[in-house]
Amino acid sequence: MRFKKKQDLSEEQAASELNAFLGEGTGYDGHLRFSGTVRIDGAFKGELTSEGDLVLGKSAMVEGRIEVGGLYSNGRISGDVIAGRKAVLRSNAALSGSLRAPSLVVEEGAVVEGDIFMSAAERAGSRPEASEPAVAEAQAPGPESGAGAGE
Repeated sequence: MRFKKKQDLSEEQAASELNAFLGEGTGYDGHLRFSGTVRIDGAFKGELTSEGDLVLGKSAMVEGRIEVGGLYSNGRISGDVIAGRKAVLRSNAALSGSLRAPSLVVEEGAVVEGDIFMSAAERAGSRPEASEPAVAEAQAPGPESGAGAGE
């Protein structure tokens, strides 16, 4: 069996290593600014800010404002979330508040109570209103779209 040394890791793997960890049974109140990846399994109240990734374990409870590059949650969040790249709500995740992200994955079992904002146009710098008609067209078809419609 061969074990890789740290220098054998790719840049992507090295970047995904944890920079900080707040374990289960641990609590923190305040503002946390970080780079890289941080994992929380305890309780956090306040503000989390980073261009990096935030990972929330099953026992995590976060109350406050989150602004990160990537969110990967299996815990509970009460507050507003902005994910600059992607938000993933795993099966045990619960969010009570607003979520803004250009990319969102919600696994079966996750609960969202609040508003979700997704707009590639917003990320590109154009007006969000320009994409609203496409959203309306993607909704369930009405009775006029059934068989024989338009004949």
